[in-house]
Amino acid sequence: MIYILYLVVAALVTFMSIKASEYVDMLDKTTSLSGAFLGGILLSAVTSLPELFTSISSTLMLDQPGLCIGNILGSNLFNYAMLSVFILTAVAKFAKCDLSKIHFIVAVSVVAMGLLIVCNKYGFLAFDIGNVSVTSVLIILLYVLTVWIMYKMGGTSESEDDGEPVTLSRKQILTRFTLVSVGIVVFSVILTYITDELSVRLNLGKTVAGALFLGVATSLPETASTFTLFKIKNYNIAVGNIVGSCLFNFTILSVADFFYRGGGIYTIADPSTMNLIIFASVASVLAALMFKFRNKATCIICPVGIIASYIAFLAL
Repeated sequence: MIYILYLVVAALVTFMSIKASEYVDMLDKTTSLSGAFLGGILLSAVTSLPELFTSISSTLMLDQPGLCIGNILGSNLFNYAMLSVFILTAVAKFAKCDLSKIHFIVAVSVVAMGLLIVCNKYGFLAFDIGNVSVTSVLIILLYVLTVWIMYKMGGTSESEDDGEPVTLSRKQILTRFTLVSVGIVVFSVILTYITDELSVRLNLGKTVAGALFLGVATSLPETASTFTLFKIKNYNIAVGNIVGSCLFNFTILSVADFFYRGGGIYTIADPSTMNLIIFASVASVLAALMFKFRNKATCIICPVGIIASYIAFLAL
């Protein structure tokens, strides 16, 4: 019964996240902001709502920070793996598309955030400022800096509007967006409790359970919206959605660390945590290289390497 409940709740989170993405797309058509910026900030924030609230609830309500780390890093690894699958299905077109340089900047920031966590695990940044790890403070500062750079590089612009006209008023769009966002929050919290119960029944470590059940389920919104954007060949928003979500996910760790009072959120003893950090970091580096040196060869080699990293984590 609990497995069916997991699938139902995950499906509801996915459906509501997709609807939220559609409303953001409608708002996109009424602004002059660039697709790369909207995908990297607005859409990624919306589709990352499940990670945000499942991570906070797993630390505050369940006192399971391992679920939080597994959820965030597992989501990032799964996001990059799914993006890689979509790229491999459209290698020729993706390699030649006019992809914004913003995505490389964001991808590098994601790599840097991963390195900050690695430094913390090895004791280089394992000290606090008040009750918050210095790692969390640096992650937040890097996020703010990256968003500022994104806006300066391409906050406004290209105004491509080849889709269907918007039939709803801005007030109607915002009202519906708010309603589905509340639904995402409620069902995401429920999903956390289900995952905790599954980890006990299957005798899984908290990090593995977070990466498999929470990480995959909360990444379904990014996957569904990216698939749709690839179908209509809107690669800028599609890529921005994924890398922006990965960037935003790291800030979720910082938020969870701020509220958590049970010890350092980055000092979990679960051995699978380091495996997840390593493979997620490899995937992040490969993605950054692909965005920087984008051609048909890198659009095959890097995605294959990212998918292999995800499979390797599952195997170990």
